[in-house]
Amino acid sequence: MGNTALNTEVAALRRSPAHHLWTDFTVGSVAGERGVTLREVPFQRMVGIRVDPASDTGARIGELTGGLPLNSGDVTTGESGAAVLWLAPDEFLLVAPDDGEPGSGALVASLVEALGDGAGQVIDLSSNRTTFELAGPSAQAVLEKSCAADLHPRTFAAGTAITTEISKIPTLLWKTSDSTFQLFPRASFADYLGRWLLDAMTEFAAEGTPWP
Repeated sequence: MGNTALNTEVAALRRSPAHHLWTDFTVGSVAGERGVTLREVPFQRMVGIRVDPASDTGARIGELTGGLPLNSGDVTTGESGAAVLWLAPDEFLLVAPDDGEPGSGALVASLVEALGDGAGQVIDLSSNRTTFELAGPSAQAVLEKSCAADLHPRTFAAGTAITTEISKIPTLLWKTSDSTFQLFPRASFADYLGRWLLDAMTEFAAEGTPWP
């Protein structure tokens, strides 16, 4: 069997951390003026990067990613669709769509090559977390039920990412638009957080229209 066929078979067997909740996410999502939807975005490529952004090594990595964010909450995006979230002055998380490649893939390989002999670290963390997308007019209200951070737009604008807790679960939270949030919990917390979000959405089902 060729590598391509084998990779296709392996990919078909993959199950994301919240795969068993997908039907519940669809049923629990609500349309309307106060609607809110929930889905898992499975198998995104996530890469942990440790590097001084002001160094030559940081510059090389930045050329591949579209730049490295310099301040808390900042997110940079590149032409490939990858985004880099600021975690600390020398620590970042790169998030990119699933490339379908087994193992670390070309993205990680190119980042490791750019790192070269410079000080820093590049680690594939794709299996470490999953991605939930919460969207709609009531998405912020759902999160505010148990989020440790102030989510008002004056302090948490679209395009900002922070590390916080939701229902006491450490979570990276990225506000991708005025009414859309991506959450990156550890894979081991996906079931708990997914169910908590569904429960927090319940009150809006009585006011909105079930998602088709």
